[in-house]
Amino acid sequence: MTNLRNEITRFQQRFNESFSEAWDHFNDLLRACPHHGFSELHQLDTFYNALNVNDQDSLNSAAVVAKVNTSSSSLAISSDVAELKDMVRALLLDKKNQSSAPALSLTPAPVKAVEPSCVTCGGTHSY
Repeated sequence: MTNLRNEITRFQQRFNESFSEAWDHFNDLLRACPHHGFSELHQLDTFYNALNVNDQDSLNSAAVVAKVNTSSSSLAISSDVAELKDMVRALLLDKKNQSSAPALSLTPAPVKAVEPSCVTCGGTHSY
């Protein structure tokens, strides 16, 4: 159990691991150690801090869009945690939709060949 708790605490998103794969990986660790004792807020904090910068930015953007103008005293921590979990679910859904969308086909623009010319007289020699 101690080994699994340490894995949860030291969790890091792997290189080339997508957001949804990291989320699944993290939840697998939590399920493998059901008596880990970490609060939901601690779990989300650990997961967020383990993400790469791009995925953290995506979550931050989702949080800004979803933020409701209320005083901090009117919201309980449990509702904050529920809101964060909803944001993670929405981001997972958005990432899945993006990965299933067909990739854009980009046609390269034609490039004009560079012809050497003299900067002094404009002649076809390169000096």
